[in-house]
Amino acid sequence: MQQAKYLDPEILSAVGTLDVVARRVVEGIRIGMHRSPLRGISTEFSAYRQYVPGDALKHIDWKVYSRTNRYYVKQYDAETNFVANLLIDASQSMTYGSGKITKLEYAKYMAASLAYLIVEQRDSCGVGLFDGELRGYVPPKSTLSILSTISTLMEQAIPRPKTKVAAVLHEFANRMSRRGVVMLFSDLFDSTAEFIKGINHLAFRGHNVVVFHILDPYELTFPLNGTWKFIGLEEDGEMITQPARVRANYLAELKRFIEEVRSACARNQVDYVLANTATPIEQVISGYLLQAAAGASQR
Repeated sequence: MQQAKYLDPEILSAVGTLDVVARRVVEGIRIGMHRSPLRGISTEFSAYRQYVPGDALKHIDWKVYSRTNRYYVKQYDAETNFVANLLIDASQSMTYGSGKITKLEYAKYMAASLAYLIVEQRDSCGVGLFDGELRGYVPPKSTLSILSTISTLMEQAIPRPKTKVAAVLHEFANRMSRRGVVMLFSDLFDSTAEFIKGINHLAFRGHNVVVFHILDPYELTFPLNGTWKFIGLEEDGEMITQPARVRANYLAELKRFIEEVRSACARNQVDYVLANTATPIEQVISGYLLQAAAGASQR
C-alpha cells in the first residue's frame, strides 16, 4: 500500500513508538526539500564589508549608511553546528484532545521529528519537559543514540498542573552558554505577559526562538451545542453553560489571545507557528521549514 504523503494525526499512535513515527514523518518532509532543511535557522550575522556592484541591495545596512555615508553589506555565516533545545509543555491542559490525539501527544511527535532532523544533520539537540517547573531534561548531543533517550523521556511524562512557561524560558536563557535555537511546544495557557517576558529574555540573549502554539480544533472553533459541563484541567474549577450562547465572545477572546502572542513574537523576531492538532504534523513542520529558509535567504 502506498504511504500517504501526510500522516493523519489520528492514526499516529497506531504507527509505533515515537522514534518510528519521527522517522516516517521525516521521510515525508524530505520529499521535495533541499538537503539540510534546518540549516537556515542557524544562520548568523558575521561581519560588514563594503558594497561592490552586483551585491544584492537588500543586504545593504542603511543605518550604517546614514552614519558613514558609505554603503556596507551584511555578511552571514551558517554555523557548522548549532545547539537546539526543544521544550515541551507537559502540563495537564495539554492532555486535552477532541479526537484520538491530545495536544501533548501531537507535541511529542512533532518534537521527536524535529529532533531526528537536527541530529541527522550532525547538530546537537536536547529536550526538556515542563509544567510548573522543568520535570525532565536530556542535554543536547549530536549522536543518533540520543533519540532513544529523548523518546524514553517523552513516553514517561506524567502531566501535572499547572503551566509556568515563562519560568522555563528564563531558566534556559540563563542555562545556554552559547547562542542556539529554542523551540517551544505549548498551548500557552499561562500568563501571556509573563510568557512575553520569557521570549524577550531568550531573544535578548541572541537565541533563535520558535513557538509552536498547539491547539485542538475544538478550541479553535468551539463547535459545541446543547448544555455542557466544562472541567478545568489545571485546577480552574467547573462551569455549566450552553456553548452557543458564549461562542461569539469565546472566539473573539481567542482571536485576541492569538494575535497578542503572534505580535509579541514578531516584535522579538521570534518565529510563531499556530499548530492545529487536526493538521498533519509533516505539513506543519514542512511549512515552518520553508518559511525559515525563505527568511534566511532574505537576511
